[in-house]
Amino acid sequence: MFDFIDKILSSFVSCFSRKAAFRWFVVLTLGLMLHSDKLGVTSVIRDLALKPDCYLSMLHFFRASSWSLDRIQQCWFQTVLRFFPLYQEEGFHVLVGDGVKQSKEGRRIPGVKKLCQESENSAKPQFIHGHMFGGLGILAGSIRSMACIPLSIRLHDGLQDTFGWEASTVSDASHVVQMVEDACLAAKTFGNSILLLDRYFLSVPALKRLQELTSEETVHMEIVTKAKCNCTAFEKPAPRKSGRGRPPKKGKAVRLKDLFESRKEQFRETELVLCGKKEKLRYYSIDLLWGQKLYQELRFVLVEYNGTQSILAGTCLELDPLSMIRLYSFRFQIECTFRELKRQTGAFCYHFWSKHMPRLNYYRKKTEPSALGQVESDHARRKIMQAVQAIEMHMALSCIAMGSIQCLSLRMEGKLCSEQIRYPRTPSKGKVSEGAMMHYLRKHIFRFMWQNPELHITQLIQEVQEQSEICEDLLAS
Repeated sequence: MFDFIDKILSSFVSCFSRKAAFRWFVVLTLGLMLHSDKLGVTSVIRDLALKPDCYLSMLHFFRASSWSLDRIQQCWFQTVLRFFPLYQEEGFHVLVGDGVKQSKEGRRIPGVKKLCQESENSAKPQFIHGHMFGGLGILAGSIRSMACIPLSIRLHDGLQDTFGWEASTVSDASHVVQMVEDACLAAKTFGNSILLLDRYFLSVPALKRLQELTSEETVHMEIVTKAKCNCTAFEKPAPRKSGRGRPPKKGKAVRLKDLFESRKEQFRETELVLCGKKEKLRYYSIDLLWGQKLYQELRFVLVEYNGTQSILAGTCLELDPLSMIRLYSFRFQIECTFRELKRQTGAFCYHFWSKHMPRLNYYRKKTEPSALGQVESDHARRKIMQAVQAIEMHMALSCIAMGSIQCLSLRMEGKLCSEQIRYPRTPSKGKVSEGAMMHYLRKHIFRFMWQNPELHITQLIQEVQEQSEICEDLLAS
């Protein structure tokens, strides 16, 4: 188990220009895998018995210039492809994307803006001030036991005013388009891929950007998403008659919701394994044109399941309708990953700010300049972008830590069960839960280090531990 962690973390050594930076990378990532509380760097020092003066050095690491976030992200993609048991559907790797919002009260944290939370959960306020992230994951394991490995979580909103700054790498594209761009970047590493998205992402700009990116021979990615209940598509245009005039781009309009009644006799009944259970459903597949002024041909699958009606849409016209239904049932896996990132690793418990950032005005009018728009000094802009870099680096480390935990859970399936680690209220029939695996690592981490003194990560951690006598007592216990 500890050998596997060493292989994963050692694969990042080429991403750092200094040994000290790589050492802090290993310490922080392993510390997030052991997270006993949500106190950030303080938790890492406590869990690994580090020297107290390591605190400032670890904080400095997040704003250092000795690493590149893009190189670390690309190395993480290659590591996942090499070591993780990835799931495939008809020869495609399955990517999952979604947005996640995190409330932040700090008025000098860059990227904070007013966000609307469209949720039926009464515990969530309708409006918050915080960060808007775009999360991307990839499915691993099998249908019986599956996990969504987090690949990247990047800020997708609130930083448009930094576009054009000298040290800024922020895109001015919308959240929907940035999600497609992030997925296509991952598809260059993983090969043929299918991207699962929520119905919010079915838009003309997203499909246009997908066409532009997949026109290159190096990227082949398709999208499977959900259409809105009021979605309207178009039939293919009839053959043009001889005469003058522009040829038609579309045919007769079709309101997809009406097809549940008008073509109910053409629906097929079948049984399909969804979420580990065999369920009965009715479905109907049809290829139509969609998108105002775009008119791209999509495959729509109308599904009746447990008294509810849903409309799925996909860009791949060769994908089997049952595969589309099964694939979209996996989309919720990324919500489980977000939950574990919040509860277990404390990925969203960061507080990186800059004194050069103007205070955020919660009551700012649209005609007034934003906080980032008021920054004119190059030095202040550079410091603000370092804070943004620290936020995204913290999210990248959290993704690597959680992905490693999830892979360990999949590898230990059948060899270790949650009941052997701690009492679970609801025992898992498949893989060990992420929380139970982290508890197991916290309990045995010093024994693993004592049994494997030759490993690279063991030597790096021992360099910054507090005192040899304290470590020996911990190992003995």
